[in-house]
Amino acid sequence: MSLQRTFAVIKPDAVAAGNTGNILADIEANGFKIVAMKKMQLTVAQAEGFYHVHKERPFFGDLVSFMTEGPIVALILEKEEAIPAWRALMGATNPENAEAGTLRKKYGESIERNATHGSDAEETAAFETRYFFNAMEMV
Repeated sequence: MSLQRTFAVIKPDAVAAGNTGNILADIEANGFKIVAMKKMQLTVAQAEGFYHVHKERPFFGDLVSFMTEGPIVALILEKEEAIPAWRALMGATNPENAEAGTLRKKYGESIERNATHGSDAEETAAFETRYFFNAMEMV
């Protein structure tokens, strides 16, 4: 096993619903170290850049609109095998299919409004981490 970092987002739906503190508590209770964290409001250009890999998909416009509707909390998390561990804690993309106790099951509303985001691979985590944080913002 190796110590690994991953990128995570508490999405606008979860922030608006007042679930940020609960999600942060779940993150720490599951052994993650929060290396960096900031609350921010994405612009359309920032959201489009973040989700550039989905630009040709039919849901791209709705995704950008959703991610800019309110504040998000961006995080860098660290733990042994952080990427698969974070994805397991988040649960399935569709909260209806997520296992009990996962963040999306507890806090997600729908497949589109599913409370959290997480990097799916080391390369993605590296890009997403650098997209949101500079070296001085990581502890």
